Amino acid sequence: MRTHARRLLVPTLITLALAASGCSATLAGTTAPTPGAVSTATPAAAAQGSERLDVTPAPQGTPTAVARPAAKGGAGTRQSTFKVVAYDRRTGHAVIATPPESSRDSSPTPTPTPSPTSGRSAEPRAEAPVKTGDVIAGAPAPGAPEGVLVEVTKVVRTSDKATEVATKPATLSALLADDKADGRIPVDPATVHVEPLVKGVKFSWAKPGGVRFGPNGAKVPVGQLRLDVGTALATAADAPVSAAASVSGFVQLAPEVEFSYDGSAHGQAGRSGPGSAFLGMSGDWSAQWALKGRAAAQTSQRIPFAKLHADPVIQVGPVPVVVNLDLTVYLQVEADGRVTLDVRQDVKGDFRVGGGYTPGKGWTPVSTSDVKSTPVTATVTAAGRAKAALGAEASVGLYGMAGLTADFAPYLRAEGEVRASASTPADGSPDGSVDLTGAWALHGGFDLSGNLQLQLSVFGTPVFHKRIPLGSLHREWPLASGRVKRST
Repeated sequence: MRTHARRLLVPTLITLALAASGCSATLAGTTAPTPGAVSTATPAAAAQGSERLDVTPAPQGTPTAVARPAAKGGAGTRQSTFKVVAYDRRTGHAVIATPPESSRDSSPTPTPTPSPTSGRSAEPRAEAPVKTGDVIAGAPAPGAPEGVLVEVTKVVRTSDKATEVATKPATLSALLADDKADGRIPVDPATVHVEPLVKGVKFSWAKPGGVRFGPNGAKVPVGQLRLDVGTALATAADAPVSAAASVSGFVQLAPEVEFSYDGSAHGQAGRSGPGSAFLGMSGDWSAQWALKGRAAAQTSQRIPFAKLHADPVIQVGPVPVVVNLDLTVYLQVEADGRVTLDVRQDVKGDFRVGGGYTPGKGWTPVSTSDVKSTPVTATVTAAGRAKAALGAEASVGLYGMAGLTADFAPYLRAEGEVRASASTPADGSPDGSVDLTGAWALHGGFDLSGNLQLQLSVFGTPVFHKRIPLGSLHREWPLASGRVKRST
């Protein structure tokens, strides 16, 4: 019964995958080899020996990369015109679409070889575009929104239109082998999906060519994205109406993906992985936010206001490398319910977080940042303390496997001390006066922390079984100060 059900299921799966992907329309304008062959017509075909590969943004209609081991009769990693149109992460089965007849090479079809037994020409049969042992790297596909990086373990079924294969996870070293690559690619802000978590979040971006989006798009530099937010905070119970608490501001950034691979040591002394590798994210950062009123002590919490996600594809020679980026932007307010603030701060700087690999040291963390801030307005009344941060939690991975996480949080910290002294008249009457004196100060700063994750083994490096802290960066500097003197 199970065998019969599977025979019915496989053609249905292939049909649905082809229909959902619209592969016929997508592939109709491409030039493809006959099924079963890896394209040798592409200029990105890997040469024998070590080669320095270009790292560029992937073109539209990103081609699939296939590595065919030499033992299988292949010649390294090349681009192919077939597409992975469906993938089941649970079972590891993938469906590959074969280019339609109209897109194949128009060279004359060879005469079929006569059958030695019948004397008639052999009927043409569908040949699978991949073989057992091939390694496939593909852009996001149905069932694999983070991309596909797998090795074929079995060709399950093939037809003129599609092939179903069983797979297992693979590594980049199987595709990049002894080649080298190094590059930093900007993330297209138009490809970023934003999920607001509170009311009032506004998203804007600007692209080259004058394309702008969102209410503040005209203010955003080309290549950057911006999030604006404003929200009320719980106000201290004894605060006057004029001291209602709120926080507002915007964060603007231009994230970039940093990728490098050096396979010069690949295959030496039995080593299957690279001689070095790096994965990280960097970019410019600017923000402005205002904190007003007297926040209640119970507002000391992190308030996520937007989640951002993108799966940019970078082209490393013939290989499409899918990078998974997640960013949660948050406000964090800590207050004791006593101090009343009216401050606004500008922050500008940059950051770089990532992980680098060398065989001698293994994976080591990288975290740097240079941030400067200035107060635009600053008023502090009464005693107490408060701290406000506009930060971001980021994660970077490859093909759906987490690589590193980082938390970048520029902040503003205010503190005040007020002392009271009282005096009464010499005649003993109840009339008297109270003198309030004290000082306040504002400090700017930032915190940067994070971890490397197990799954950076996707490079083909040894697996480690614990998180490696990025190490905490903490900087703080004075912004403004003043004194309070008042008599009542």
